This record gives sequence, C-alpha cells and structure tokens, in this order.
Amino acid sequence: MQEIVVLSGKGGTGKTVVTASFAALSRSKVLCDCDVDAADLHLLLRPTVLETHEFWGRPLADIDLEACNRCGLCLEFCRFDAIQDFRVDPFACEGCTLCREVCPQEAVSMRENLAGHWYVSDTRYGPMVHARLGPGKENSGELVAVVRGRARRMAQEQGAEYILTDGPPGIGCPVISSLPNVSLALIVSEPSLSGIHDLERVLGLCRHFGVSPLVCINKYDLSEENSRCIEDHCGDVGVEVVGRIPFDPDVNEAVVQGRPVVEVFGGAASREIRALWEAIATCPVP
Repeated sequence: MQEIVVLSGKGGTGKTVVTASFAALSRSKVLCDCDVDAADLHLLLRPTVLETHEFWGRPLADIDLEACNRCGLCLEFCRFDAIQDFRVDPFACEGCTLCREVCPQEAVSMRENLAGHWYVSDTRYGPMVHARLGPGKENSGELVAVVRGRARRMAQEQGAEYILTDGPPGIGCPVISSLPNVSLALIVSEPSLSGIHDLERVLGLCRHFGVSPLVCINKYDLSEENSRCIEDHCGDVGVEVVGRIPFDPDVNEAVVQGRPVVEVFGGAASREIRALWEAIATCPVP
C-alpha cells in the first residue's frame, strides 16, 4: 500500500483538481481529505456520508460567576488575555488550565469543546475519509491525524493499493501532520513568485520528514520564465518535475460541473494529468 499526499506551498494552486482526477484514474484506493480547515475535495467527488463522528478539541475554561469572588487572579495570570469581565473568550482561550489552578474559590472548570466532525463516506470512486473543523477552532493537526488513521485502517482492511490524500496548503500544523510515513508527496506549484517561494518551503518540510517529493507545475504556460525557474531549482536540489499542466478552460468548466476534469474533458490539461498519474503510479517508492 502506498500513501500519496498532494501538497502545495500555498492555496489555489490546483492540488484538489489533481487529487480528484487521480481518484477517477486510479484503482483500489481509499481517498482522504486532510485539508480540514477548508475542505473542498467533496465538491468534486460528491460523497455520500455513511458515518459522522464528533471531534473534541482541547477543553476550554469556564467561570462559575456565582462561585467567583472577583479576586482577579485569573485575569492577572492569563497570558492570552482570554478573560474579560470574568468571562472567558472561547476564541482566545488556549485551555492551559492556569486560571483553574490559581482560583482560590475553585470557580473555574474546564468544559468540553466540540471542535468539528469527521466523516466516513462513499463516492463513485471509492471510500473517502474527510473532516470539517469548526470556525475558529484549533487542533487541526490532531484532526488530520484522526482522518489519516481511519483512512489507513480502511485501506489495510480492504487491501487497497493506494491512499490518495488531498493535503492542506502551506507548511503549518495540518501539513506537518499529513507528512510522516507517507510514501511520496506530489507538490503542485504554480509559476508565480509566491509559488516559487512556497515551493521551496514545502520541499524543506519534506526533507525534514524524509519524504520523497515530486513536483508538478500547474498552468506552467502562464509564465514560462517562472516555470523554468522552478525546474532549475528542482534540478539543483535533486527533485524531479514529473508534470507540466497547461492552462485549460476545461478545468474551470469541470469544477463548475462538480466533476474531475479527466472524467468529462479530453483536452490538454486532462491529457497531462493522465500522463502525470501514469508517471506517479509507476514511480519506484523508497
């Protein structure tokens, strides 16, 4: 079983379009969406939810105003300025429990914090595990670990050949939680100055976790000069560029229809994504 995660150093590079197309092209796989803060793979795969599970984040402080004597110790010791007028701001509280420890009246308790939900679904392309973190909620890295763990168990139980993961953008906690122990990472970049910069950062993250990266340049023909810069940098650090997807209006039309582009169109982008999947499926994995 190979676990392939599709990443991007920034949002909007097209990694979800690529992942959805891989779902349509591959066989024997479990699909996984680790972009729990702003999941959108379901928009193209249209899953039918079979199971819904609650995700409980770090407990938050709660002050019993009847027991509180307004001594002010909680306000004084809270380093996050989460307490105003002896009421706790749930968006500022970090759940450190210090206010509970210093309260002489034992008026502070830690209450459960429902941070989001995760789902096991069925799609026409195979089973899918995905999640949705609540607005302003934290512990996204922990939720990614939950989603990945369930997807891995399902793949083992079903004898699947692949776990195809739509990873989060950037290099923060969700990405860090998405990388350990994967077979390879496909980084979808775009030929812009910010795309080049963020590609360098996510390549560094892959090196840190010992993950073999491959690079695909999406809409490479919008700036062939920047595309050459990406190729030169990848050559300098020993990373293979395995795909160059041209700009193609068919991609936007497929997104509007809510379907993978390779399933509904046969244009330039679709042909290149098919070739990209063949290159990845036959790529030797360390």
